Amino acid sequence: MNKLFYIILLLFISCNQKNTSNLVSKEMTAAKILGNVDYQAICYGGYRTQTREKQPTIAEIKEDLKLLSAMNIKVLRTYNVHYEEASSLLKAITELKKENANFEMYVMLGAWIDCKNAWTDLPPIHHEESDRNAIEIKEAVRLTNQYPDVVKVIAVGNEAMVQWATSYYVTPNIVLKWVNYLQNLKKTNQLPKETWITSSDNFASWGGGGKEYHVEDLNQLIKAVDYISMHTYPMHDTHYNPVFWGIKESESALSEKEKIDLAMVRARDYAIQQYNNVVNYMKSIGVNKPVHIGETGWATVSNEHYGNDGSKATDEYKSAQFYHLMRDWSNSNKISCFYFEAFDENWKDSSNPMGSENHFGLINLESQAKFALWKEVDNGTFNGLTRNGKPITKTYKGEENALWLDVKTPTAILKN
Repeated sequence: MNKLFYIILLLFISCNQKNTSNLVSKEMTAAKILGNVDYQAICYGGYRTQTREKQPTIAEIKEDLKLLSAMNIKVLRTYNVHYEEASSLLKAITELKKENANFEMYVMLGAWIDCKNAWTDLPPIHHEESDRNAIEIKEAVRLTNQYPDVVKVIAVGNEAMVQWATSYYVTPNIVLKWVNYLQNLKKTNQLPKETWITSSDNFASWGGGGKEYHVEDLNQLIKAVDYISMHTYPMHDTHYNPVFWGIKESESALSEKEKIDLAMVRARDYAIQQYNNVVNYMKSIGVNKPVHIGETGWATVSNEHYGNDGSKATDEYKSAQFYHLMRDWSNSNKISCFYFEAFDENWKDSSNPMGSENHFGLINLESQAKFALWKEVDNGTFNGLTRNGKPITKTYKGEENALWLDVKTPTAILKN
């Protein structure tokens, strides 16, 4: 009798844990997750080769999810739904939740938006849209309805409106059309009402830059989204707009490390200024809603504008400083920061292995944690976990002196 009683009790506890886990997933909405310091966010791509034709398997994605969960990451951002990776990610999360009642992960699901003739030999028509946009939106809706306990946000486009994206950008009315479409689906119970709708775009596209973006369609878009997801990349502006990047004359007697630390604080402050510019523009048109960071990051390698032959911005020390500075600031202000990105992906610039786009990850393709995560390795965060079957070790074999051989001090002199 006692043995039977304990078996029944264990079964009851197990079922109750699963029911509680599902209940938590359904109750946790975007409104509760975004800005919640207990729900850290990151941008995710699981590609491990030089082409997206080879999709990551569900087993590989599960490896990644366990690593991110160990870091207290609970919200992932994806970029499109026309590759199998998006649905595989949602399946992997669902399977892990079934395997472990305490596993918790949510997704900001991206639907890619293009203009007409994007990525073709024909001239792009920016005020007209690609026929594929409707297919992307339809699939994003299907996946959200299939996985309502996982997908909490739909993002219409990724840097779809910023005008330096010359090969594919669209005018704001096209993004507005699809945001309104999704909001109407919520009203008619064809999409979970708690799903938040946004677009994830450069700070300038949200009114935080030049006046060329300050158009009525943008104002209507700001009113239509549930929150603003804005991008800020000081690393790129160490080349394009280096007003903050360099060493002040008054800092000349400091150590190289002290000079770099102060330069990285200025880089963080530059990002904060862009964030504040978006908030101020939003309020100037009579709107007050959440603004979160959909992307920011700092590459560790570059043989282009940002490397040693350019602005001397990219290395693991500066990347780590930016990561921790942005996490500390966003957490203290209850702003979600979808840091870019979790893992290196070398399909992004497959013809140039040392290109910066391949090196934004916190963990590289050799399953090594970059300097930003060395303390996580020391603290045992990744004990028992692997990527591609390999345990997570440190870059540079954990030798900080070796790392510093690749760290260069910016040479530009800033006025005090």
